[in-house]
Amino acid sequence: MAGTGTLLRLALRRDRLLIPVWVILLAVLAVQSAAAVEQFYPTAADRADMARSTNANASMRAIYGPVFEPTLGAVSVWELLTTGTVLIAIVSMVIVVRHTREEEETGRQELISAAVVGHRAPLTAALLAAAVANAAAAVLIALGLMSIGLPTAGSVATGLTVGGTGMVFAAFAALAAQLTESARLAKGLTGAVLGAAFMLRAAGDSGTADGSSPLAWLSPLGWTRNVRPYADERFWVLLLMVALIAVVSAAAYELAGRRDVGASFLATRPGPAEGRIGGVYGLAWRLQRGSLLGWGTGFALGGFAFGAMADGADELIGDNEQSREIIERMGGAQGITDAFLAAMIGLFGMLAAVYAVSAVLRMRGEETSERAEPLLASVLPRLRWVSSHLVIAYAGSVVLLLVSGLTTGLGYGLAAGDTGQVWRVTGASLAQTPAVWLLAGAAVLLFGALPALSMAAWGLVVVVLVVGWIGPSLDLPQSVMNISPFTHLPKLPGAEVTAAPYLWLLLLAAVPLVAGIAAFRRRDIG
Repeated sequence: MAGTGTLLRLALRRDRLLIPVWVILLAVLAVQSAAAVEQFYPTAADRADMARSTNANASMRAIYGPVFEPTLGAVSVWELLTTGTVLIAIVSMVIVVRHTREEEETGRQELISAAVVGHRAPLTAALLAAAVANAAAAVLIALGLMSIGLPTAGSVATGLTVGGTGMVFAAFAALAAQLTESARLAKGLTGAVLGAAFMLRAAGDSGTADGSSPLAWLSPLGWTRNVRPYADERFWVLLLMVALIAVVSAAAYELAGRRDVGASFLATRPGPAEGRIGGVYGLAWRLQRGSLLGWGTGFALGGFAFGAMADGADELIGDNEQSREIIERMGGAQGITDAFLAAMIGLFGMLAAVYAVSAVLRMRGEETSERAEPLLASVLPRLRWVSSHLVIAYAGSVVLLLVSGLTTGLGYGLAAGDTGQVWRVTGASLAQTPAVWLLAGAAVLLFGALPALSMAAWGLVVVVLVVGWIGPSLDLPQSVMNISPFTHLPKLPGAEVTAAPYLWLLLLAAVPLVAGIAAFRRRDIG
């Protein structure tokens, strides 16, 4: 363990922006969700109606789980226990993999290990960094919920549940970092575990409304529900998380002590006798295909689930005028079902922008890891190298919109008994393309002109997500809502379509794209 303290300080310094931003975001999400529930479901009767309609909808239970008690606190954290736990699981995975397998992959760990550093110190420092992030999230969430008057026991249970879930997947990420040979594979393997846990929980909760399904109990995400904050808390369920963290972490430590730096336990599959990558476009596809496949799978599953829910949106909202107004602000005033579909399509559009920006910034990763320089030092033109990645980013975002449109339309069509809705919803989804490309163009401009500030593109994405998803519930002024390019598009399906906003957004998207490529062609690499 020699050097663990120094490595921990280094990890926290490198994550001095990542950890605070995500911790504060989760705390704000928790408080905002609770405040919104108090505003939209002010009476016990309102909350009882909401819980009853939710528990009667299998699709809703599959996504968010059942509502165990119609108390203000239980309804307030109902959505948080899905979105918040998944988000903190992803952040924990990123932190651990970044300070373990990614350090080995870049060669920095071998340099550090040449000093007085214990063999298990990097793994310990990474897990401690994740523990700091999860502990901070747990404390801020609990304090935030208590600050708005919710009971202490339920607030503490919520904070511990979110933080404990993060540590569960931090442990799985630590184990994956020992098994795989690259950071990308380690994240993929941990993401697969997270996806399997979600599917088990969803399958269990879709079948029962009381959380008693064996499938839900097989999933760590099912445990988050069965802690039951604000509904006769079951603190003992947290002991299951502690036991799982201990077992998985112990396995990671055992493997860490049995391998060399840079080695892995899952053998690398031998490559073909002859190369299959025919050029720079094939290389870009090889580098980014796994990410696109993962995103596509998520879009397909989410689209079908949201589509199936749309047919019961009117019943789910009932007579709650405030909830109806929020849906209409998000999706338009063309009928609650179309408004719900438009709101979900808008969400998928914003998530497609997240993918597009990540695919664009993959070029910066190739550059900083010094893999781009050998390619560009040959006869390969810069424009061709850039375009190979941009084709994946831009075309990939369209593929994701197509997948989400088809599956959302299919889910809605099957539930409503009208499969002709598939093409209508698919067209509405593809109509989000100009806004997605505008954010991708901003990322290209930052990469080309200000490479050191490339990560600022994520700030733009966060602003758009906050404005588009939380803005309607807070009834933000239109001047603030106009920050998001998605605000300027017609709310489809159902709204009147005009060509002007699409043409303007496409023109605006082309400007940073061209400027970013031109800047990259003139600047130094590195």
